[in-house]
Amino acid sequence: MRTNFGKTPDGQTIELYTLKNRHGITAKVMTYGAILTELRVPDRQGHLADIVLGYDDLEGYLKGTSHFGATIGRFGNRIAQGRFTLNGQKYVLEANNGANHLHGGTLGFDRLVWQAASSMTDRGPSVTFSRLSPDGESGYPGNLTVKATYTLTDDDTLELTYEAVTDKATLVNLTNHSYFNLAGAGSGDISGHVIQIDADRFTPVDAGLIPTGVIEPVAGTLLDFSKPALLKTRMEQIKPDSLTGSPLGFDINMVLRASPAGVIRPVATVYEPNSGRVLKVSSDQPAVQFYTGNFLAGSPGKEGKPYHQHYAFCLETQHFPDSVNHPSFPSVLLQPGETYHTRTVWEFSTRQ
Repeated sequence: MRTNFGKTPDGQTIELYTLKNRHGITAKVMTYGAILTELRVPDRQGHLADIVLGYDDLEGYLKGTSHFGATIGRFGNRIAQGRFTLNGQKYVLEANNGANHLHGGTLGFDRLVWQAASSMTDRGPSVTFSRLSPDGESGYPGNLTVKATYTLTDDDTLELTYEAVTDKATLVNLTNHSYFNLAGAGSGDISGHVIQIDADRFTPVDAGLIPTGVIEPVAGTLLDFSKPALLKTRMEQIKPDSLTGSPLGFDINMVLRASPAGVIRPVATVYEPNSGRVLKVSSDQPAVQFYTGNFLAGSPGKEGKPYHQHYAFCLETQHFPDSVNHPSFPSVLLQPGETYHTRTVWEFSTRQ
């Protein structure tokens, strides 16, 4: 189903697409930012609740700064000093996060209008968002044609694939920035969630959250989520000098266990005991940014409910931050003639 969700200040109509499966799970996505605005899934009693943070209207997304539900590009996460060299040419991007470049800049993919086309596939309803990012947009080289496809299946999964091609060597690292609270958006903090992450290493960062270039094991640290852990217990142990990425909580790139290129495998499983909801994340990406909403500051979201610090978590499947400036990290370069393709799956279930 397609409905209007308002107009941008320059008069562009924003369309909202509703995907629904036979179990009542509902996902809503819109052409502004290819944003996931709503995701309603059942608890153990079958009661549906929206589990992603966001806003009730377009104005909230136009004014918001937290990237709720957004498609992030061209480069998710940070690039040190907004600078990189490609084929001998130096590029300077906007410094919009202190001295660094973050999430494609102030006019990244989450701030732009996409074209959309919906369809009913043999696996369930689907909508594909597409746009041409012109050469030089936000400082990046190459005309980049991008697609983001959301598919809701009757197996209770929401799948997101990204595709991109370019006419000039460029950087690509797309991700989705949804904030989850399995008890329901705006219902309280996430301390009662239990999380397991299939990562055996992480990339330590400096004060600006830029990787130092080394990759260290999670064993023996607060970042070892190889077995399910209660977030409350872990977050109570965080100290100002911890390696969690922030003294306020977790904000760190977790290096997933190796798998063949393009092969999807488990990333994380999150369980919320009160509702019984379980979220399982799978992806073909090499890493995931684990973030616990450290900088949410109580601004109102859906239904006017405030979103305070630690009211949600993010699991952003991605390549490593600042990869272009670290030759030892997995490559984020896309060449003409190549196709960038990634796949992330969110699977929903319940436990008694």
